[in-house]
Amino acid sequence: MNNSNMTFFEKLKSGLSKTRKSLTGKINNVLHGFKTINEEVYDELEEILISSDIGVKTTMDIIDRIKVRVKEDKIADPSNIIKILKQEILEILGDRLNTDDILYPQIIIVIGVNGVGKTTSIGKIAYRIKRSGKKVLIAAADTFRAAAIDQLEIWSNRINVDMIKHQQGADPAAVIFDAINSAKSKKVDVVICDTAGRLHNKKNLMEELKKIIRIANREYPEAHKEVLLVLDATTGQNAIIQAKAFKEVTDIDGIILTKLDGTAKGGIVIAIKEELGIPVKLIGMGEQIDDLQDFKAEEFVEALFSE
Repeated sequence: MNNSNMTFFEKLKSGLSKTRKSLTGKINNVLHGFKTINEEVYDELEEILISSDIGVKTTMDIIDRIKVRVKEDKIADPSNIIKILKQEILEILGDRLNTDDILYPQIIIVIGVNGVGKTTSIGKIAYRIKRSGKKVLIAAADTFRAAAIDQLEIWSNRINVDMIKHQQGADPAAVIFDAINSAKSKKVDVVICDTAGRLHNKKNLMEELKKIIRIANREYPEAHKEVLLVLDATTGQNAIIQAKAFKEVTDIDGIILTKLDGTAKGGIVIAIKEELGIPVKLIGMGEQIDDLQDFKAEEFVEALFSE
């Protein structure tokens, strides 16, 4: 089937095939290999979950809850564990996010280290917003790298969206200041701000982000603010480490998880929510301009456990 003709669920199912093979394929083999539920079953299950990047803490919590459910419901057949596992994962991932109640005007501040797909994500978000009939403006506030400004400019030209930029090395807060004033005069609905991702220089990054948020609050108090962190699904547990480091710097409202297609580490979605308490809001499932989609827990779990 042509990738562009696939529904998003089909893309999700296809993209999660490596994760499904390393997770549900192995789980099914284990559960069908036992006649009764014993500690060995739980040990095997634990090993599989950890190897799928669900994380040690999250895995332990899931196993503990499964044990309780098995005991309470007097479950004897190991193959019934898969149903409980699905329910537990869905419980962790929580309710579907309502994307219809977004408040405008809105300022989206996008954070993340270099190489995770931040620029591409900003371009795709801008495209989504524009396609929904809203007016959008991009602020190139990662003035640390000239390449970041150039890459954003390519995207803004591609999707025909205005962009505010300064020279490399300029004050990022000054870019945000100009972008907000431009947004007000042109009645823009959403300003998307790129930021530098220098985690190795956390103090500078912290001050920079604080200043950007301070300017946004001062110059546009009525705008709804949202901080989104971009993480690369293929990095697995390293994504959790990055998220924890950024969480020390600023509050994070949601995660954009890129490159979820083609990774065996799709379990990271579960670990992010359980360990950090931050919802995954958007997922990237390919190279196409419309491949960044709302994360829906039910679809994710269904795709992960589908035959």
